[in-house]
Amino acid sequence: MPDLIALGSEPQHRWRRKVPIGTPQVIGRGVGPWCTPWDERISRRHVEVEWREGRLHVTILPEARNPVFHRGRKSADFELKPGDHFVIGGTTFTLADERVNVSLDVPLPANERTFNAEELRHQPYRQADQRIEVLSRLPDIISGSATDSEMFVRLVNLLLSGVPRGTAAAIVVVEESGSVKVLHWDRRILSGTEFRPSERLIRQAVTSGESTAHVWGGNGPRVAEDVTISEGVDWAFCTPVMGSACKGWALYVTGSFAGENPQDAVTDPEILRDDVKFTELTAATLAGLSELRQLARRQAGLGQFFSPPVLEALAGQDPNVALAPREADVSVLFCDLRGFSRHSERHSGNLTVLLERVSQALGVMTQHILAEGGVIGDFHGDSAMGFWGWPIPQPDAAARACRAALAIRQEFADAATFANAAATQSALADFQVGIGIASGRAVAGKIGTIDQVKVTVFGPVVNLASRLETMTKQIHAPILLDEATATAARQQLTKGSARLRRVAKVKPAGLETPALVSELVPSASQWPQLSDENLAVYEEAVEAFLAGDWTRALKLLHRVPPDDLVKDFLTVFIAQHNRTPPAGWDGAIPLVSK
Repeated sequence: MPDLIALGSEPQHRWRRKVPIGTPQVIGRGVGPWCTPWDERISRRHVEVEWREGRLHVTILPEARNPVFHRGRKSADFELKPGDHFVIGGTTFTLADERVNVSLDVPLPANERTFNAEELRHQPYRQADQRIEVLSRLPDIISGSATDSEMFVRLVNLLLSGVPRGTAAAIVVVEESGSVKVLHWDRRILSGTEFRPSERLIRQAVTSGESTAHVWGGNGPRVAEDVTISEGVDWAFCTPVMGSACKGWALYVTGSFAGENPQDAVTDPEILRDDVKFTELTAATLAGLSELRQLARRQAGLGQFFSPPVLEALAGQDPNVALAPREADVSVLFCDLRGFSRHSERHSGNLTVLLERVSQALGVMTQHILAEGGVIGDFHGDSAMGFWGWPIPQPDAAARACRAALAIRQEFADAATFANAAATQSALADFQVGIGIASGRAVAGKIGTIDQVKVTVFGPVVNLASRLETMTKQIHAPILLDEATATAARQQLTKGSARLRRVAKVKPAGLETPALVSELVPSASQWPQLSDENLAVYEEAVEAFLAGDWTRALKLLHRVPPDDLVKDFLTVFIAQHNRTPPAGWDGAIPLVSK
């Protein structure tokens, strides 16, 4: 595909961009990557260009204040073929079909030189002010580029500004497969000839890790007429960009000695020392800023899964090592949104509204999981999973999971109360949650393929937490804990922050081992509907129920407030068995469904 090249009045006022097929692009002073901010006579949105049927179609936009000139005349709608151009203000836009070909078929240089980075640092700089002024733009180039493609365009422009004798520049990469690829290139003057960077030179520089220069000729007699790679080329050098963020990258500059003093027109690469030093500084700055940029992106990405304290603890570690799957003692929380199916039917004609509400509900879950130092493990439609104890050990993992669960429950309860009082429809109104928490040994870490990676946890404890969340529907308890979590919570939580009661011993469908299930209840100040005395009476009833003394169990259950739906789980089971424990009673209630 051809390139569109913009050239302003100053050397740095330029860009070269590949023309996409069938995708219109707007050129102006205030629009994305095709922006031309240097020319005030170009409107914020001036023309639209689109490649169709082998031609670049150019259309002036209604908001354009100044005319577009094509072939010397004002034009509002026209086509370009390679080699044609149009002008807006002081900027010329040329459609070029110049090819790039990384080639080994390049003559051996008359001379070559490898420049050691440490050596260059200690040598004085000529024209330092000019070079430093160009380099000062580099941080803005990197931070202001939304994509690598945009950064490459700006970097090549910077190289051409900083190396005055350079006629062309490129960002190249030696890929892991071994192939050499040009990421972006540009030349100062259109020549219509092929751009042929030397594959031998690029590989030599990247492999050695040092800047390498090749010189073919100068102002004087050339070594041979055919050693010139292309028109106006006497030399080339390549500088590797070190660091994991730019693996295999290099900066390639080529140019001519034409117009320089005859006494300098020699084949000694030393004459390129200042140009190489400038490019070395550019490469070093690029590497450092790219590492920071990569770290910022990684932190932003990990911030979706990890809380700030966990991210701080991971800082400085190799992510591949820190996030590698391994066994850990974890507490796993499953939180499901109740009422989703009912709302799906109600909003079947406007699913966007439903999606927004569910997204806000999931946001509440993730917010409180992260606030307690947890990891966001997964989403399943209207439910979320979080866990504690990895990637850093958390001895109070169970307490953290319980506090997160109580905070989630409270926020949904507050939303319902506020909606009723204000007669308004909150995004969380009419939604309730069911939460299951289990603790134990599991494997946690980053798993997936090259295309898709996520952090998660797996093992029996995960299945149990999921089952507990499902049981909340049958038991009518918002938050259920397994025995390990309940034991840890009794030790780690204060009575003023939470209370617990054993609910029952159950045998989940598909599992052989019975589980003693407890309910996590808010403090008496937050949940006065159940007093501490009510919970103590229920615990006595559970003891009698487990022991097979169902008559006593029923008497105690009747002393629990009728609004407590959890007690119905035991009273209904007792009634179904005519108040008589079945033969071989072991205290466990079998659940027939998951």
